[in-house]
Amino acid sequence: MKHKRRNIVLIGFMGSGKTTLGLKLSYLLRMPVEDTDKLIERQEGRSITQIFADDGESYFRELETELLRKCGEQKYERILSVGGGTPVNPVNRPLLHQCGTVVYLRVSPEVVYERLKNDTTRPLLQCEDPLTRIRELLEIRDKIYAECADIILDVDNRHSDELAEELQLQLRKQKDIQRKKERKKMKILVINGPNLNFLGIREKKIYGTQDYQYLLDLIDKKAKETGEEIQVFQSNHEGAIIDRIQEAYSDGTEGIVINPGAYTHYSYAIRDALASVDIPKVEIHISDITSREEFRKISVTAPVCNRQIYGQGLDGYLQAIDFLRENRQ
Repeated sequence: MKHKRRNIVLIGFMGSGKTTLGLKLSYLLRMPVEDTDKLIERQEGRSITQIFADDGESYFRELETELLRKCGEQKYERILSVGGGTPVNPVNRPLLHQCGTVVYLRVSPEVVYERLKNDTTRPLLQCEDPLTRIRELLEIRDKIYAECADIILDVDNRHSDELAEELQLQLRKQKDIQRKKERKKMKILVINGPNLNFLGIREKKIYGTQDYQYLLDLIDKKAKETGEEIQVFQSNHEGAIIDRIQEAYSDGTEGIVINPGAYTHYSYAIRDALASVDIPKVEIHISDITSREEFRKISVTAPVCNRQIYGQGLDGYLQAIDFLRENRQ
């Protein structure tokens, strides 16, 4: 889920350690931390216990919802710790996500009881059997918390330092995933010149036994693995290759892989076409042209390309694609 800010929203049952983890994160991330219950108490000029006693839980929940709306509209970054019942209200769940990345601190009823058994400030626990009440509430809320959360941390018997370290790691992973999702596909054009369509037929000792369809499948697999948009064009005609290079200038192509075939050695027209488009280019040759006939050692097109790859077989195409991706402008 995409968030406009780096805000971290801590949710979970009372006693799950939201306050402690919030303070630890505030120190590590250099971000202010705020507690919605404390914000409401300052706003109302009375304690949560008093609000419950004077106006009831429904009034308090209305205050929570209005506060979340305001927090979602504010632009500064922070860590926000919310009350245990806040996500229970369906209206609040989208508001929590508007505030930032929602982190659920999952805790067992027994741990909550041990932490809060002497706490008389929790209105919902002022009953004859607090442990049973905790179990009942957690059974209802755990699923709600989990469905609302972007990240879930199991907190039983774990120190706040360990939890903070794990959360930072998960936040970085989420950021990387989001960056990949938002990253626009790179449009790459692969151009194959004369006789490349005869792979597997022509001079097998030099060019191998795999046919042209094998090369197309190899490139298609690379496109699926990388998520890039890779188009392949092949022609035995110089003019058609020039036209396709020129089309790349205006169709959004961001990188060209070209195997000009025999045109490599003498086509100044293709050389000029490549020079005229300001797009990163890689010249590729299946065989090692430096160890073949003298005329093949000369490339008039390589000087206007960013890189030349030869002698790597069909794998050279994949290397060329990786080069363009790594050097994307």
